[in-house]
Amino acid sequence: MSGEQWPPLSPLQTGLRGRCPRCGQGKMFESFLKLKPKCENCGLDYSFADPADGPAFFVMMFVCIPAAAFPLWLELTYNPPSWVHLVTTLPLILLTCIPPLQPLKGWLVASQFFHKAEEGRLARPTPQDKPVASN
Repeated sequence: MSGEQWPPLSPLQTGLRGRCPRCGQGKMFESFLKLKPKCENCGLDYSFADPADGPAFFVMMFVCIPAAAFPLWLELTYNPPSWVHLVTTLPLILLTCIPPLQPLKGWLVASQFFHKAEEGRLARPTPQDKPVASN
């Protein structure tokens, strides 16, 4: 399988569904947020993937902030008892912040594969890279 050519697949289509970014068939996740060591279909090794805190960042910026605005509005508008916050705000925050984590992590891993992203390295200049002095 190592000599096969794989067509480029969209990181959105594969990553959001949790599918292998190379073949689009194998499942990427072993559990909710834990990646499998490799694809069971094509054998792609997922050791290249390091989305770090990316999924949590995107969820915090685009979901958690609006979800946290609701309890503030509720408190300032109606001043409800604490149990109302417990039965409205807690489920709202949990249901809007946890489910997007896996699709976002899958999208980031698939994007790393698609764009051949890797850790940055410092390179020493080679002789042809040195500037030429002009007179």
